[in-house]
Amino acid sequence: MDARLLIVDDEAIALGNLQHVMEKEGYQVTATQSGAAAVALLGKQPFDVVLTDLRMQGVDGMDVLKASRERQPEAEVIFITGFATAESAVQALKHGAFYYIAKPFRLDEVRKVVAEALAKVHLRRENADLRREVEQYRDGDGIVTQDVEMQRLLDMAKQIAPTDCSVLITGESGTGKELFAKYLHKQSRRADGPYTAINCGAFSEQLLTNELFGHEKGAFTGAGNLKKGLIEASAGGTLFLDEVTEMAPAMQVKLLRVLQEKEVLRVGGTRAIKSDVRVLAATNRDVAEAIKHGSLREDLYFRLNVVNLRIPPLARRTGDIPLLAQHFLQKYASRMKKPVTRISGEVLTRLMEYPFPGNVRELENLIERGTAMAQGDTIELVHLPENFQQPLAHGVEKIQGRLPTLEEQEQTYINHVLDEVKGNQTVAAQILGINRASLWRKLKAWRGETPDA
Repeated sequence: MDARLLIVDDEAIALGNLQHVMEKEGYQVTATQSGAAAVALLGKQPFDVVLTDLRMQGVDGMDVLKASRERQPEAEVIFITGFATAESAVQALKHGAFYYIAKPFRLDEVRKVVAEALAKVHLRRENADLRREVEQYRDGDGIVTQDVEMQRLLDMAKQIAPTDCSVLITGESGTGKELFAKYLHKQSRRADGPYTAINCGAFSEQLLTNELFGHEKGAFTGAGNLKKGLIEASAGGTLFLDEVTEMAPAMQVKLLRVLQEKEVLRVGGTRAIKSDVRVLAATNRDVAEAIKHGSLREDLYFRLNVVNLRIPPLARRTGDIPLLAQHFLQKYASRMKKPVTRISGEVLTRLMEYPFPGNVRELENLIERGTAMAQGDTIELVHLPENFQQPLAHGVEKIQGRLPTLEEQEQTYINHVLDEVKGNQTVAAQILGINRASLWRKLKAWRGETPDA
């Protein structure tokens, strides 16, 4: 094990014995009988763990601890003393010591404490490396990735952003489609103009018409004043239509006119108003199926799909999981004003094994919860949902002698979650990290029903 230890004890025999034991464990050991020499060494070479006697002539163990905190704050300090008192133990821990061992000590105890201290040091360094990688792979607009496919999509997005062409962004719920829409806007010539987003599935046809197109004064009961719609209000900027396949067919015809004629007609209006807005759209549905079932007009699809960006699910870019987890940890620790800076190795391992049917949004939910629940500076497995703490099955059950498809695996997991919550789709959707409408459509499809049935 490539770990560097500094051992300080003014008793030659005790120092020699401890040095011998630690070298047998495979550690690189530097030993000294002088507190002053230890302080000097801390200024010259790096150490992972410092084991020091507390009472020494001249420069004592507390002085060594202080020097270590100042010069090598990542190193952990362990006190070993023959003058153990409750008061000195409290003082040592209060000033940042990792552990306090009383003489005579058991060698197994020392081995265990040193191993735990090293694990903490290594975890701290891994998280520091992750933080540096997050900065390296963050594009400045919230997209954190080192995945080759995602990098290719970002390059494509950067290339087409200034062209003002329509873009259709597709992918599963929670993959980050709106982040790409914002990226396109910020990289475009319209970056100084407004960016407006609306979820088409969250409104009835009448309300969506009013939101997008606005109305003239007196156009209907209650229309006491003129209202500009989002298309008109977004002039010079970008309008992002999320879940565009949830838009009613009649609305799709009106949107098609906006895209073709570059003009908009308010509800109750008779004069067309010129429209200067770039339209981006997204859907989590299979576009071919949506066209087949009439959920998406083919002519509108061709207008929107000048360029298609298909965002891969998180299960296909597992290398991004540690980066994203650290990114979300920084985000929520700052928002909650909590000193949580690390994610335990056990949690990172579990995250890498997990299939993430809810994609990046589900990962974000997990880290937000872990940050809120953490009591110290590290997210541990116990801080995550109870079902996540159980060991994940590494084996995949075959179906009629073959390995299941990703969709079949997803169906199995979703059914498991529904069983756990006694069929409550709202709660299940929250656990899965997807919206209830997406869950409802999946269940409909698996039953052989059309989503609009």
